[in-house]
Amino acid sequence: MKPLRITILQGAFFPVPAVRGGAVEKLWCGLAVTFARAGHSVTQVSRAVPELPATDVLNGVRHVRVAGYDQPAGMLRLKWRDLLYTRRALAAAPASDILVTNTFWAPLMARRAQGAIYVSVERRPKGQMRLYGRAARLRACSQAVADAIIAESPGLAARVRVIPNPLPFATHEPVQPRNESGRFLFVGRIHPAKGVELLLQAFAQAKDAGELPDGASLELVGPAEEGRGGGGETWWRGVLTRHARPDVTWAGPIYDAETLNARYRAATVFVYPSLDAAGEAMPIAPLEAMAWGCIPVVSDLACFRDYLCPGRNGFVFDPQAADRVERLAAILAKAAGADAQALRPEVTQVRQSHALETIGARFIEDFYSLLRG
Repeated sequence: MKPLRITILQGAFFPVPAVRGGAVEKLWCGLAVTFARAGHSVTQVSRAVPELPATDVLNGVRHVRVAGYDQPAGMLRLKWRDLLYTRRALAAAPASDILVTNTFWAPLMARRAQGAIYVSVERRPKGQMRLYGRAARLRACSQAVADAIIAESPGLAARVRVIPNPLPFATHEPVQPRNESGRFLFVGRIHPAKGVELLLQAFAQAKDAGELPDGASLELVGPAEEGRGGGGETWWRGVLTRHARPDVTWAGPIYDAETLNARYRAATVFVYPSLDAAGEAMPIAPLEAMAWGCIPVVSDLACFRDYLCPGRNGFVFDPQAADRVERLAAILAKAAGADAQALRPEVTQVRQSHALETIGARFIEDFYSLLRG
């Protein structure tokens, strides 16, 4: 088949490669390289930052970077800045067969010559799906997101496809056995909606009750600044002060892939206790952790049900329960136990099911189906 011309237009607030974070930017950077290695012509448009040149070619992908912004507080300011950025980004985007985007405005403003509009829906929709009648495809990253799209705009149901997010890196190094059973890790935005204070409470309760190994520790990785998606440094410093313990550390954000992977390799249990039932779509961090053999503990949210089966390759808890601290504490103890280590072969199956090549091939097949149609 004829090679495709693919443009991937990212949002206004994070650059590609993801030198300042951004899970969506990280996974689409990996997919872009996968498409290029398969022989397709790929251009990725993203935010300009001083650390990166305005244009370059990396791993076969042409990068074009235009002026963007730090993420502001307030939805109106966010949408206004996104609009200004999208105008610049579309002006820099080449003619293509497929235009992939997860921005709010691009599906409304893209020109026909820029390709079939392929909206990658990475978050639960909040009314905007009704505006995307020009889109050729509404790709949902999980079944929960697909259901939300169809509920919001039933007339677009035939254009909805579920293709999960891939691991943003190739994993050829074998998973190493753990010598310690109580190294807990959280990676994500340090924000109230992510349940980080709940995690601190549950870890302290389980540790103080003697339900965790004596040397058990908890590390949190992620940005707290509002401009990078966090809940704010003032709020977070207050949380850390209230829950200060020598066995709890905060590393701040880690954007270097190898440094972050080293954290996953060292951890035993990965905990993602999100409280955001209305917002979570398909977080990448749990998949990354599972690829390195971490036993996952996540909230019982629909977005995890596509790949996590409780008791087989991880554990879930009810984040809405009145006794949620006690429930999470009990599951942390269970996940750190000897029996849980037997789950690791099933946990690491995401290396195959969510590999970049596997998921990338599904995208390419879907792109061709649109052009044939």
